[in-house]
Amino acid sequence: MVTASTPDFVSQPDQQTATTGADGLSPGTNGSRPDLLDAMADTAHQTIDRLAEQVAPQVQRLQAEMAGATDMLDERADQVRDMTADWLESVRCTVRENPLAAVGAALAVGLLVARLSR
Repeated sequence: MVTASTPDFVSQPDQQTATTGADGLSPGTNGSRPDLLDAMADTAHQTIDRLAEQVAPQVQRLQAEMAGATDMLDERADQVRDMTADWLESVRCTVRENPLAAVGAALAVGLLVARLSR
């Protein structure tokens, strides 16, 4: 006698259906998909807020360090400008005091550059 048996896939519930309900939500949730999305969004907001609170002191410290570095660079730039102005004034004074030596030095440098450029 031939007995008809039902295939395994008919008698056993679908794995997806077993872990989630017919509406696609996990068992025990009474909410709808928008409620689930709202809960996920709230959790994400809480996580972001918590991370922002943890990072805020480091950001403030970096801002303070950057302000200090900017001030230091401004001071160094002022020092370089002052040194350049002092050096140029020194060169001008030297040329005024010794004009023939300045012309001779300029002629020597010009000849050296001409010789090297050939």
